[in-house]
Amino acid sequence: MTRRERNASPRGQLATLKKVLNHIGRYRWLVLLSLALSAATVLLTLAVPVLVGRAIDGIIGAGAVRFEIIWPLLWRIGLCVALTALGQWIMNVTNNRITFDVVRDLREEALAHIQALPLSYIDAHPHGETVSRVIADADQFADGLLMGFTQLFSGVLTILFTLGFMFTQNPLITLVVVAVTPLSLFVARFIAKRTYALFRQQSQTRGEQTGFIDERIGNLKVVQAYGRESAETETFDEINERLRDCSLKATFFSSITNPATRFVNSVVYALVALSGALVALAPGSAMTVGMLTAFLSYANQYTKPFNEISGVVTELQNAIACAARLFELIEAPAQAPDAPGAAPLEAVRGQVEWRDVCFSYSPDRKLIENFNLSVCPGQRVAIVGPTGCGKTTLINLLMRFYDVDAGSISVEGRDIRRIPRKSLRAAYGMVLQETWLKRGTVRENIAMGRPDATEAEVVAAAKAAHAHSFIMRLPEGYDTVIGEDGGQLSQGQKQLLCISRVMLSGDQASGEGDESLWLPPMLILDEATSSIDTRTELRIQSAFARMMKGRTSFVVAHRLSTIREADVILVMRDGHIVEQGNHQSLLAKNGFYAELYNSQFAAAEG
Repeated sequence: MTRRERNASPRGQLATLKKVLNHIGRYRWLVLLSLALSAATVLLTLAVPVLVGRAIDGIIGAGAVRFEIIWPLLWRIGLCVALTALGQWIMNVTNNRITFDVVRDLREEALAHIQALPLSYIDAHPHGETVSRVIADADQFADGLLMGFTQLFSGVLTILFTLGFMFTQNPLITLVVVAVTPLSLFVARFIAKRTYALFRQQSQTRGEQTGFIDERIGNLKVVQAYGRESAETETFDEINERLRDCSLKATFFSSITNPATRFVNSVVYALVALSGALVALAPGSAMTVGMLTAFLSYANQYTKPFNEISGVVTELQNAIACAARLFELIEAPAQAPDAPGAAPLEAVRGQVEWRDVCFSYSPDRKLIENFNLSVCPGQRVAIVGPTGCGKTTLINLLMRFYDVDAGSISVEGRDIRRIPRKSLRAAYGMVLQETWLKRGTVRENIAMGRPDATEAEVVAAAKAAHAHSFIMRLPEGYDTVIGEDGGQLSQGQKQLLCISRVMLSGDQASGEGDESLWLPPMLILDEATSSIDTRTELRIQSAFARMMKGRTSFVVAHRLSTIREADVILVMRDGHIVEQGNHQSLLAKNGFYAELYNSQFAAAEG
């Protein structure tokens, strides 16, 4: 049975409910206050019919109204109503506080757990679906939880207290009411069992739709460039149609709950009226008209919570379904913690060694097998090869975004699994082909790795990356706020900012004068100049050369012209190093590297 099927089962629903109650338990004092206020408002509400009944009994007939009894009763009724209104207001404020605090906690847990999830989870799940769980499902859960606090407690207490009041007045009529009650419970339970699965399906389909929209909006240019608008619209329509169908079914079953329970309630009211009237008409009966009025009022108050509770049950089914999806995310296995006794790296020179490394993303598809490599401090290592040969995978393993299946990778003679991830990753400066910039100022994006960097250090990093000139042309210079993922900046400009960032991410200053940079001891450049024009690329290559001097550097390149000066070129094919050497020696071998190089430059040279 899959996790999804377990959560959909009754046992899974109960487990989810226990988790929700555990989170609510953190606010037990607010819950106790809510329960106390709920009990007080219910008691005050139930006291009103008794007072009204006594007032009615004070009206004996025409010209025989006992005002000395009625006026005090009216004042007491007014006081009860005022206190009830105040209690309900405070109770609603308390319930809102509990609900939104619980949902805030769940979202914080979800976001914190996302930071700890292994990259394999993020790669395997659509980003839009994950966003849907944290945002949409949490909102749906909040709605159901708020309705539960607002109506469930007071509804249950109303039922119990009403039965108690009625039993003290006339046990026979109370038994008539209790005898019909199971019919209402049966109807509510019958419908609730069917709505949970439908609401869960609705939540899952909504997540699929959110993921689809997020993916298409993020890649709208590609969709339009390939003329896929109609095809993508058809796919969206199909998902939308499935969402419509399951939503209609869920809404249908949930909407018949209230009419069905109202019918049962009307039966209860009619039975109370009939039996109460017969008792009142019986000779020597103690049942007065005022008492019968109170009983009818109690019958309404007794049956009304069943309508509310049936609606609450439906909403809670939806809320539990959404909570289950949220807990699935929160409880997804986190990445393996740092090994006990793992010590941070110190005095990193840049010695890296791979020993018999094996790795694959999927067990049935081998990628890297028996990979061996020894890199000396300060070496410039270029990694080339066709798409899918494992170039970027080597970087993922080097940074411990993934762990090796077999073998080991060591830095300074220490297995990286015995080094804290934070310490390991701090030893690398990384520039990827895919840029990422957060919403904020240009200065904040450059100083992401060193938030305490001075203005002079930020400017020096930007100058070294040849980004200073275009930054100064922005409306507010370094204080210009850019949008999500760089906003209106060109791809090349975004990449220059990412290069500036890595030039400021180390923990030790290098250089002198205005060009003092904080470079990490090792560098990873994964096609870092792919979106930069040729003229700027030459200047960037010059900056990279200065950066990489004396530092171990790993350069993943598709354009072989960018790695001619590398100390070692690793030529990969199907997860294996098939050739190794410098540019000239590899060309002289006239092997696979020469084939790749000539395929790029033969036409241009001809």
